[in-house]
Amino acid sequence: MDSKVNYAAVGVFVLALSAVLVVAILWLAVGAGGKKHYDLYMAIVNESVAGLNVDAPVKYLGVDIGKVRTIQLNPSDPQEVQLIFAIEQGTPIKVDTEAVLKTQGLTGIAYVELRGGAPSSLPLVAAPGQQYPVIRTRPSLSARLENVLTTVLANLDRTAANINALFDDENRGEVKRILANTSLVLDTIASQKTEIASLIANAAKTADQTARTAAHIDPMLAHISKSADALEKMANETSIAATSTKKTAQEVGTGVRQFTGETLPEIERLLGELNVLSASLRRLSDQTDHNPSSLLRGLQPVPLGPGENTSP
Repeated sequence: MDSKVNYAAVGVFVLALSAVLVVAILWLAVGAGGKKHYDLYMAIVNESVAGLNVDAPVKYLGVDIGKVRTIQLNPSDPQEVQLIFAIEQGTPIKVDTEAVLKTQGLTGIAYVELRGGAPSSLPLVAAPGQQYPVIRTRPSLSARLENVLTTVLANLDRTAANINALFDDENRGEVKRILANTSLVLDTIASQKTEIASLIANAAKTADQTARTAAHIDPMLAHISKSADALEKMANETSIAATSTKKTAQEVGTGVRQFTGETLPEIERLLGELNVLSASLRRLSDQTDHNPSSLLRGLQPVPLGPGENTSP
């Protein structure tokens, strides 16, 4: 029995196999020639990483630069999550570069976004004792919103508690009384609206009269200002006169002291001599009255005449 071979099928199979081999060789060649090298970095986050998976993209300002290699809890602190990134060599990871978790669109697929890194900053290297360089992290938008909502809700709870404490039975009764009194006051004001309108009209008239009176106050104030200037000038002149009087009094006092110290003793001596002279003249006058011849003969006794005897 002769076997029949389908040469056309064999040819197609050979060609297909050859094409697959060519494609495989080209793929291997391209893959080997374009193989990328990665550096490992670590980031520590203090929030939930729900939605972030291994091999999730790591982007720098939206450009894919690597993938998430591992995700695990920090053995020494279960509140922290350690992320290991495989980032292409040559990526400018600086000491001020920051990592933040983000979600892509509405799918909720999480990825890591890197940002920051000034051109003048130093490259990030591993610190002594660290296995990988550690990239700083920032809270994600969802974490910040959660913190804000938590704070707002806590404040709302405290506010509600304060309001409940404020409006207890006793305070509600006081509020009712205040509202009742306010209503009574408003009713009283409404019943006195005519008198209030009259009072407002009188106040307007008083204000108008005050305005007219104020127009006459300015000249009066100017006159008072002039009078004050005149009084000030008079006071200045009085001060000058007082200064001159004081100076004159000082000079008079100096003259009086000089007169008392120098002239008065001389006058006293002169008066003494005048008293002595007056006494002498008085004695001379008395002597002349009793014995006028003494002016010629002096005070010597008159010699006895012939036959006069001194004895009785």
